[in-house]
Amino acid sequence: MAAAVIGFLGNEAVAIFRIQVGKEIGSAALIADGYHARVDGLTSLAVLFGAVGIWLGYPLADPLVGLLITAAIFRIVWEFGKTVFARLLDGIDPEVVDEVRHAAHHTPGVHHVTEVRARWLGHRLHAEVNIAVSPDLSVERGHEIAREVRHQLLHHLSYLSRATIYIDPVNASGEEHHRIVEHMHDDLPAHSH
Repeated sequence: MAAAVIGFLGNEAVAIFRIQVGKEIGSAALIADGYHARVDGLTSLAVLFGAVGIWLGYPLADPLVGLLITAAIFRIVWEFGKTVFARLLDGIDPEVVDEVRHAAHHTPGVHHVTEVRARWLGHRLHAEVNIAVSPDLSVERGHEIAREVRHQLLHHLSYLSRATIYIDPVNASGEEHHRIVEHMHDDLPAHSH
């Protein structure tokens, strides 16, 4: 019984540490490993309850605890399997995109954040952000604003390793202003970009 309590406390301490560090560095695998440690701790505690149940005269306590442990493991595997699989496919949590958008939008000189594209590369995030600034700014001033947006992004998102900032005038911001309509040249068929 003492070993079960010690096992639970030790695994829970490891789980808290791994989940916290995993969130800080953006590692879905480390977060999943933290939840694995938590399940191990809960398993130790469940074994204690099963042993106490048998000791109190309930012989079905042990198999029932075993079924509960199995259900908990399946739930954790399902939830974090989805997270890790999404990461393998470059999936980004909407909260991460919102963080990028928020940090960029609150930079002085930025009128709008029109596009945010992000993808994971291992534990590091790469982002591309389109910002809209006043069309009356000099190229130099627009560049300064873009540098500050990049600085704010790198400062506020510890797992962000690269940010590319695109500057648009506020009256022509967004991807639709970057598309080249259908045209012909060099004896090529009509095409657009």
